[in-house]
Amino acid sequence: MKKNILVPFDGSPNAGEALQQAISLARALDGKVILLNVQPSFQTAHTKIFFDPQDIHEYQLQLCREAAAPAIKTLKDSGVPFDVRMRIGYPKDIILQEAAKEGKEGAGLIVMGSRGLNPVVGAFLGSTSYGVLQETTVPVMIVPRKEKPEEAAGQAAELP
Repeated sequence: MKKNILVPFDGSPNAGEALQQAISLARALDGKVILLNVQPSFQTAHTKIFFDPQDIHEYQLQLCREAAAPAIKTLKDSGVPFDVRMRIGYPKDIILQEAAKEGKEGAGLIVMGSRGLNPVVGAFLGSTSYGVLQETTVPVMIVPRKEKPEEAAGQAAELP
């Protein structure tokens, strides 16, 4: 099994939980974490008319840096080897492509949060995590978000 653990990271709390699990697994397997941030392409007719492609790319890099900064600090503090990758495109497709790469570039495991920052509403899983589960050939670990104490208390209070 490849020892690379791919962690799609969008800066959401769920992605942070997934990163913590990936760090623990990387330590146990003597593996490496690949932190993947996927940015939208912004390639529309209007952006091509009004914006320079280099400006768009700089903006994507800025968004990636902002989202990944806390994760990079966590990874540095953990001492686990890691790479950071920014890719542009549709998150599900990019995650699948990155995991399926050959040799040292690919991943033996995807660890991702159950929901990210995408506003698409789903019952239990986000659209990206659901899509990855449906199409990947790599094992996937879906990490649920931690329940906040006030949510647990509120739910218990609602029971008859």
